[in-house]
Amino acid sequence: MKSLRTMAVHAGERAPRPDFRPVSTPIYASVAFAYEAMEDLDAVFANARPGYVYTRYGNPTVHAFEQAVAALEGTEEAVAYTTGMAAVHGALLGAGVRQGARLVAAADLYGASYTLLDKILRSLGVEATFVRIDHLDEVAEAVQRAKPVALFCETISNPLLRLADFAALAEIAHAEGALLIVDSTFASPYLVRPIAWGADMVVHSATKYLGGHGDVMGGVVACSAAYAATLRDQQKITGANLGPFEAWLLLRGLKTLPLRVREQCANALAIAEHLAAHPKVAHVNYPGLASHPQHTLAERLFEGRGYGGVLSFELAKGDQATVFRFMEALRLIQPATTLGDIYSLVLYPAHSSHRSVPPEVRAQIGIGEGLVRLSAGIEETADLVADLDQALAAI
Repeated sequence: MKSLRTMAVHAGERAPRPDFRPVSTPIYASVAFAYEAMEDLDAVFANARPGYVYTRYGNPTVHAFEQAVAALEGTEEAVAYTTGMAAVHGALLGAGVRQGARLVAAADLYGASYTLLDKILRSLGVEATFVRIDHLDEVAEAVQRAKPVALFCETISNPLLRLADFAALAEIAHAEGALLIVDSTFASPYLVRPIAWGADMVVHSATKYLGGHGDVMGGVVACSAAYAATLRDQQKITGANLGPFEAWLLLRGLKTLPLRVREQCANALAIAEHLAAHPKVAHVNYPGLASHPQHTLAERLFEGRGYGGVLSFELAKGDQATVFRFMEALRLIQPATTLGDIYSLVLYPAHSSHRSVPPEVRAQIGIGEGLVRLSAGIEETADLVADLDQALAAI
């Protein structure tokens, strides 16, 4: 009989393989995986047979999440990362971003994405050119001149709600041998699948709509099997892997994605229409409004499923002090630096999501001192409108 000390370590760990299948994907909280025969372990290491050896190389729970995202995005594979920014970085590395490479990107990217391109990658010898993504002639001229490895944009831009015309952008990028990488965090696969329109890689901050409950961080890149192989090889070395607990939460969140986003889109449209007529609101950015310059494109891309759960608006007295009073007066809608949750949330881009962007650049792309971003949750519409009205009355 083995000692108590040894049994405490090993007891219960070698149960026979069951003949049942759990209905819900288990959490495989194991760093390493063992095989009866060393030849099998060697074959997995050599990619000669499927399997798992070390969670940085792959994990069953993480793989289940990746398979689910690939199915929703209509891609061959997906590769999960620890955060959305890690996924952006991974996609750019996989596209061939290295010293001497060039990129063309939308000017009004999420602030951290802009900083990654403009500061970190630029300091490593990567040249980034920023363009107005909704001005196709400007995009085409920049791509033809730069000959970039990739054109990078967002489906719905953060925080100005400008849209990317995927089909036109893919044609422009591919004509010069560049990949089209699309951050589709704001849209989610419920609204649109960019791959079907010509994109090569689709990036998500899974922290947002895919997870949907504000309790887990993650990122994912949906792409072809060939690109996924490159991303996985790089990820084994860089180590930006999603953990199994986080993957399980994200997989659970995906199951209600269509239900949540449908309600969030409906709330966002109702709020946008209400604010557009409010005397204390100067302007509303939301592609669901007929006044949005790309409303027709939104109808073509989203095919009646909605226009997204995020909007932004300029207060009529647009300064930081007014915005702060407005946000502090809210009672139901919470000020928080994220989006895509079941909760309705507001954010002040100038001091949070785009704080790292120089003020002169913010002004140039249209992020003013009075701009507020609102992510609609799944609460009752009337309650959200009433909360906004009472907060606006307080300024």
